Amino acid sequence: MASPPVHIALSIGDPAGIGPEIIARLLADPATRRMARVTLIGNRDALSRGAASAGVPVPQPDDWLDIPHWSGSDAVFPPGVISEASGRFMLDSLRLAVRHVVDGPADAVCFGPLNKSALRAGGMQEEDEMRWFAKLLDHRGVCGELNVLDPLWTARVTSHIPLKEVSARLSPESVADAIEMLAAALRASGVALPRIGVCGLNPHNGDHGNYGSEETDIIAPGMRLAASRGVASSGPFPADTIFLRARAGELDGIVTMYHDQGQIATKLLGFEVGVTVEGGLPIPVTTPAHGTAYDIVGRGEASGTAMARAFDLACRMARSKNAVTA
Repeated sequence: MASPPVHIALSIGDPAGIGPEIIARLLADPATRRMARVTLIGNRDALSRGAASAGVPVPQPDDWLDIPHWSGSDAVFPPGVISEASGRFMLDSLRLAVRHVVDGPADAVCFGPLNKSALRAGGMQEEDEMRWFAKLLDHRGVCGELNVLDPLWTARVTSHIPLKEVSARLSPESVADAIEMLAAALRASGVALPRIGVCGLNPHNGDHGNYGSEETDIIAPGMRLAASRGVASSGPFPADTIFLRARAGELDGIVTMYHDQGQIATKLLGFEVGVTVEGGLPIPVTTPAHGTAYDIVGRGEASGTAMARAFDLACRMARSKNAVTA
């Protein structure tokens, strides 16, 4: 007997960006309704414009699609414009989506692209939405953004901080925590025995201490600590070759030391298909890895591939979560 469909709380993200367009396209795809029930947290004007750009019908309530009326439903946001109002809308819509999972019928959150400047103008004080979600959920454990380019996942030990602060923020514990977080997320997505590789920090992995010693002093001890907790990994490998190992199929996941160390590689490998998972949170949360693309809003040019993959991954993680708690 087939498992019942999961329930996804789906937010359009930034109403001034391409989120409404790619979500209208997602909801017009018959495959979507076979995957999950959906609660759409959106905005009428933005969804009408997005549907027109995508050349698909405006989403309407159905037996599989609930579109609640809420405080953000009737506002109007100029397309392609960063504003305090759109930032408040995004934060309020994400709060409502999370509430649908924590207190209501939904199993996971999926949302369209966000704009960090608008989020900050709208009241977000955290360094990024990952930390904002953690605060909202009162989650005090390890968490961090995971980037997914199926079948490869990446995590990072440090994230949105100046590059000059990276080394000081590394510790064996933070390395081990990132390894464990990535392994748990891979298992939740269906990878039973994740193969995780770890990046070094310095050129040529430090070249035996000639270019730095973080590999031997911090990263390798962190890998041993993760192993003592039951999570194996390999490396550390030089950052300029580890993605070649992944491309050859040797790794399921990579832990990098800082933001661009992984982001540059993954976006070169597949900018328009990548997905971000808000890893370590008590509920599944996914979104496309690309941004709001203000420059093409309304042109009908936005690719919906990453949005569809983010939705699919939210469904997969929701099924895994439900199987564990059943």
